[in-house]
Amino acid sequence: MGLFDKFFGKKQQQETLEQGLQKTREGFFSKITKAIAGKSTVDEEVLDNLEEALVSADVGIETTVEIINRIESRVAKDKYLNTSELNSILKQEIQNILVSAPQDTSYENYELPVGHKPHIILVVGVNGVGKTTTIGKLAHNFSKAGKSVLLGAADTFRAAAVDQLTIWSERTNVPIVKKEMGSDPASVAYDTVISGVAKNVDVIIIDTAGRLHNKAYLMDELTKIKRVIQKVIPDAPHEVMLVLDGSTGQNALEQAKHFTAATDVTAITITKLDGTAKGGVVLAIAHQFKIPVKFIGVGEKAEDLLVFDKYEFVEGLFTQVS
Repeated sequence: MGLFDKFFGKKQQQETLEQGLQKTREGFFSKITKAIAGKSTVDEEVLDNLEEALVSADVGIETTVEIINRIESRVAKDKYLNTSELNSILKQEIQNILVSAPQDTSYENYELPVGHKPHIILVVGVNGVGKTTTIGKLAHNFSKAGKSVLLGAADTFRAAAVDQLTIWSERTNVPIVKKEMGSDPASVAYDTVISGVAKNVDVIIIDTAGRLHNKAYLMDELTKIKRVIQKVIPDAPHEVMLVLDGSTGQNALEQAKHFTAATDVTAITITKLDGTAKGGVVLAIAHQFKIPVKFIGVGEKAEDLLVFDKYEFVEGLFTQVS
């Protein structure tokens, strides 16, 4: 049992996940119930209705097609499938889809990957997705797990971002490096890393500007930040984490496409899943981008930022249904 489990056990995490996925679960299965209404076997019409239900739950076209193809293969093989079996079959195939997606459990119980110190996380994402709040929650949870944390406020183009991160710094009793609005973001990142090394902290989390209208500028800025960080720690950053708003559905997929094209994203965090019926977007993102989803947000509290486990996610999606 990790230190974090003492504060926030596995059972409690699963309960939090199930509560956070309630809207997605209810919306998803109400659509499936309608898809099989009046049917006793899984036929072409049921599959068409199921496809529509998956797409409307923001599972995404590509992922939906693969799930439907898998179910069609089972129908063809077994010759006869009862609609009462469909939830179980669908759960199995969604599990199979996620099993094929990469998963990195290096943050389990908010532990850190071994081999380097400090562990540097560069956080990217557009304004409004919960990026700064996610950083604050990460700081809180890493601290709770016994790690020393330092924040870097390199989103210097938006005063609210620096102010918001400062509030999280004060709330979590985690130090922050910041400068006046309009300062060079790379300069803030450099000073943060220098300070973190001097203080021998375990993890440094650096916020970056949330602009996407000019991908070339975004790429140049992130490249500059990486370059100055590497003057201090040659293999840094150790993680480039993209934060996406799960409640935006397909728009989150589009943002992922832009950011993964602009920079080397190594991890994804999906926020605001508790307030939406579009939680199926997690399946689409995990399946399509082959980048590990490492955290999901299912509530307002810091403890509601959960380390993503694809097996637990499917269980949470199907709880009280299968």
